[in-house]
Amino acid sequence: MINRRTVVRWAAGSVAAAAVGRPAFAQQWPQRNITLVVPFTPGGSTDILARLIGQKLQAALGQSVVVESRPGAGGSIGADAVAKAAPDGYTLLMGHIGTLAVNPSIYPKLGYDPLASFAHVSMIARVHNVLVANPDVPARSVTELIAHIKANPGKLNYASGGNGSAAHIAMAAFAVAAGLDLVHVPYRGTAPAVTDVIGGRVETIMTGAPVVLPQAQAGKLRALGVSGLQRLAAAPDLPTIAEAALPGFEASQWYGIVAPAGTPAPIVDRLNVEIGKAMNDKTVVDRLALEGADVWTTSPEAFKAHIASQIPRWAELVKKANIRGE
Repeated sequence: MINRRTVVRWAAGSVAAAAVGRPAFAQQWPQRNITLVVPFTPGGSTDILARLIGQKLQAALGQSVVVESRPGAGGSIGADAVAKAAPDGYTLLMGHIGTLAVNPSIYPKLGYDPLASFAHVSMIARVHNVLVANPDVPARSVTELIAHIKANPGKLNYASGGNGSAAHIAMAAFAVAAGLDLVHVPYRGTAPAVTDVIGGRVETIMTGAPVVLPQAQAGKLRALGVSGLQRLAAAPDLPTIAEAALPGFEASQWYGIVAPAGTPAPIVDRLNVEIGKAMNDKTVVDRLALEGADVWTTSPEAFKAHIASQIPRWAELVKKANIRGE
């Protein structure tokens, strides 16, 4: 016969076993491939960074890290899929400024909450945008481009990787700050957007340095200015937009890895440590600097706090620029 004392002893033992089991599970993780979801098409800054950190994590964790592209709705489709995935450490999201800070203001029926739906692992990097134009555009500086656009209101186009993408937000911020009338041409990914600027079908774009700097150095695009507050080590002669024309202007991208909410804390902590080691390796720091990016790793708590501070900042721009979702 089971009496009350037996039940109490059994319950206490179960709680203790569960408490022991959670760290044990984390110590055994990972036992299989990890999927790192990129919520955009291949070829953009998000994809470039995801493949870099994926290689490093694969070496550190001893399991394959598969980079999987799930584009659509400004990154919301991929982000939503990760938010709803099992919180077991095997599905991660390469999040960025758009998916984690801008989309709540653009998509009123967003299926995830950037703060509540994820376990925030670590920031990865800050990627500075570069304002570039097709070489046929008669502007060789930021001030000349502003003057050219103002002389032709509503006639010049700018490309982006889609509504709500980092390139869209950066150029919208530029247009608002300078008082410009530009036409937005959204693409399904950064790579085709840049291709059409090179081809002259669209006049300009402001997107991640790793994507456009090589094209500018090859003469296929004309680089005019940097979106960050500091010049790039990879292009020291290229002025910032702030120093060239718009004091205080800053519209850089930032990236970080998140997991589904409820992912065990020991797994989140392990990922945070390994990401910190990988991203702060001198070879990685030097490589990113050459591509116009800065390593930026944080604690999970600092990452979440950063997202919380960014949401209202970009909500204000979305309202001013009247940006709408797809």
